[in-house]
Amino acid sequence: MSERPLNVGLIGGGRGAFIVHPHERAIHFDGTRRVVAGALHQDPKIAMEEAEKWPYPLRGYRNYDEMIDKEKKKPLGERLDYVLIVTPNNVHFDPAMKCLEAGIPVFCEKPLTVTLDESDKLVKAVKKFKVPFGVAHTYLGHWTSRLSRHIVRSGLIGEVRWVDSSYLQGWLASRTEDMGVMQAEWRVDPKRAGASCAGGDIGTHAFMQLRYVTGLEVARLRARLETFVERRKLDDHFTTYCELSNGGRALVRASQIAIGHKNDLRIEVNGTKGTLFWVQEDPDKVVVYLPGQPDRVYWRGEVKANDGFLKDMPKDLMAEPTIPSGHPEAFHDAFARLHRCFEADVRAYEKKRPWNADGSKYANVEDGRIGIAFVTAAVESSNNDGMWVKMP
Repeated sequence: MSERPLNVGLIGGGRGAFIVHPHERAIHFDGTRRVVAGALHQDPKIAMEEAEKWPYPLRGYRNYDEMIDKEKKKPLGERLDYVLIVTPNNVHFDPAMKCLEAGIPVFCEKPLTVTLDESDKLVKAVKKFKVPFGVAHTYLGHWTSRLSRHIVRSGLIGEVRWVDSSYLQGWLASRTEDMGVMQAEWRVDPKRAGASCAGGDIGTHAFMQLRYVTGLEVARLRARLETFVERRKLDDHFTTYCELSNGGRALVRASQIAIGHKNDLRIEVNGTKGTLFWVQEDPDKVVVYLPGQPDRVYWRGEVKANDGFLKDMPKDLMAEPTIPSGHPEAFHDAFARLHRCFEADVRAYEKKRPWNADGSKYANVEDGRIGIAFVTAAVESSNNDGMWVKMP
């Protein structure tokens, strides 16, 4: 017998918010999860108005305190199984902490918080209350990100020497925040976005892609945070030079003033035996370069084990549900894969069975904390003329 769909609640998402919509599609993707409630805006009146005009029936709440208080008292099957936090950065910590205290699993947009102290507190709370917690680093959900991880971590391209991980956009090349664009307004506001715009918003994606694919950590870094658009309070161009935990080096960079670039996240990993290359805007393939051999292009849905380069492939990776090759997976599929994996841990949690948010299927709270540590170190380095700073 199939299991009941999980009930999901939204915190944020009203009044033209963008990121809630791909999450919604992903939640409903498999028919095993559904959005049933929401505290959609910080203004109670607007929150209820947004709930009333939502495209499908939704239990509207005036604020997330009310939602958490009422939902935690309901029996299993009626209450929320997890919440999705899709607010500006400065409204991540408080609802996340209150959900953990109420025993409600949390899937939170990145970056985790605006300060390292807040992130440290959430890590401690997850360990204390033992509640599933995921951070929405979208691009880890691409099947090809997982293939890349397997190739690099299996040593197939040798020891990692150099990584170039970048995320380039051009949408903030002018004063977009003065054009009534809500997504720009809060991202360039230090009170809502935190200490970095480009670094916190998309630099954390490039950083997470490096860690996820290679399994390496940044030991220390030098950074330059630059602001090219006049009168902007936060950086729109973010560059770090990193020393990796294995002694290798990396460039992790992000720009939002690179005209012509849309959502250009890419990673190149140079090893002692070969190179791996992956681009988010062409996410159905991974390219591997080996000395003296033709380039190897691996397409999702066409990967075969023991082909002369790949060896035995993990069964769980090969068994992940995908559409046939030639029908491209993309942004919404990546989101859906993350929610699907988070769902498995939520169901295990509710049945009091073992679950392990180890970062292999979605970013966990520790990953979120390391992302904030990375931005914190970069800001410190940049404020001190690019000096070397150890990861806190």
